[in-house]
Amino acid sequence: MIDYRKFRLSAIHSPEFSHLKMLLYWPVFFVLFMIEERVLQLNYRPMHCALDDIIPFCEWFLIPYLFWFVFMVGMIVYSLLWDVDAFRRFMKFIMFTYTVTLIIYLVYPSMQNLRPAEFDRDNALTRFMASYYVFDTNTNVCPSMHVIGSVAVLCAAWNSKAFSTTPWRIAFTVVTLLISFSTVFLKQHSFVDVPPAFLLSAAGWWVAHHDFRRPAVKSPVTKSLREG
Repeated sequence: MIDYRKFRLSAIHSPEFSHLKMLLYWPVFFVLFMIEERVLQLNYRPMHCALDDIIPFCEWFLIPYLFWFVFMVGMIVYSLLWDVDAFRRFMKFIMFTYTVTLIIYLVYPSMQNLRPAEFDRDNALTRFMASYYVFDTNTNVCPSMHVIGSVAVLCAAWNSKAFSTTPWRIAFTVVTLLISFSTVFLKQHSFVDVPPAFLLSAAGWWVAHHDFRRPAVKSPVTKSLREG
């Protein structure tokens, strides 16, 4: 566990605290995302498939959908405080997948028209969703960042110090699946948005666990000296 009480800004480039620079990605991402959401007016393509007409709206999936925020922030806090290696992998996963997703939103702008005009039931969950629909736009949906983010947490947990046991892995997998299901049952996403999110997540896992540093090349002189 790193003692952050020793942190000084001048030490940001040191091996002990250099991982903190990865947190700078979040404000940059949010600014770029909001520009795409609120400023740019693109030629959006509607996402839809036959499964969307079969899957019913179910307000109870609001619970795992909102739990996504706890899922994400919780992994950031845990890994930042207790497992820096997991934090680095987690952030590499996020930085790669979310950046690629922003590029996809620009190259292939997407939207969905699946939200119900009115709800069959009137309760706290449906009233919340009605307000959430007003706040959250129906654009930039494919691939689903909600799904990608939950898979990022899952991968970080599976390879962490505290959550790599079988019961924890099962729990994180179930939560990830519920969050993924919630995106289509709340009509926040088309089912079409889910498979690309899993495919991009697979690439994110590879990037997060791949060491891109070139191995040191030993000169013949050095090699012969060591062998001698």
